[in-house]
Amino acid sequence: MRQIAPRLWQTETLSPFPGLTTNAYLWTTPEGNVLFYNTTLTAEFDRMAELGGVAHQYLSHRDEIASSLATVRDRFGARLHVHKADAVEVTQTAVDDPFDSRHVAIAGLEVIPTPGHTVGSASYLATIDGKRYLFTGDTIILGQDGWWAGYLEGHSDRETLLASLDLLAELTPDVVVSSAFMGESGVTELGDRPWADCVAEARRALVGDGK
Repeated sequence: MRQIAPRLWQTETLSPFPGLTTNAYLWTTPEGNVLFYNTTLTAEFDRMAELGGVAHQYLSHRDEIASSLATVRDRFGARLHVHKADAVEVTQTAVDDPFDSRHVAIAGLEVIPTPGHTVGSASYLATIDGKRYLFTGDTIILGQDGWWAGYLEGHSDRETLLASLDLLAELTPDVVVSSAFMGESGVTELGDRPWADCVAEARRALVGDGK
């Protein structure tokens, strides 16, 4: 793992498909550490233990389900959180708090259902060291040619995804952290560019794909 902010750590990269890479992220908080997404790299769990373990694991969608979910629970006693619609896919371990509505959880974390990429996709908004980090899963990703909405034919629902993009456009993050990514990193500092413009770019590409 490597530290990317004072209280945020990134796991080593996985490449499940050619041209597509993923990371998981550990947020260390006084209320208990939070693991966003998932990793199957067992060596990373030793480093998580050194950092205080994992109290809560939040998945962004069903594609992050793997046997390592049971490892995280068994080793750290972590509670697993995933949207109800994708929770039915979890067979490796129990889901503690399946959700289907927007709410505030540990350390002020905002849980935001954003279905469309899958029926149970979710995003998470956390304030970490004064910056607002938006964990978007595969709902919206910065690709090599700009922002891309996570629509896959036969896997996603276009109209639902468009509604989720409209919801995300109302937020004001400083940093966006996707699960999968196609460029050099899944972590994007927005700088001076308004987040609503980034979402609009992804939305235009998605609507164009539907024509």
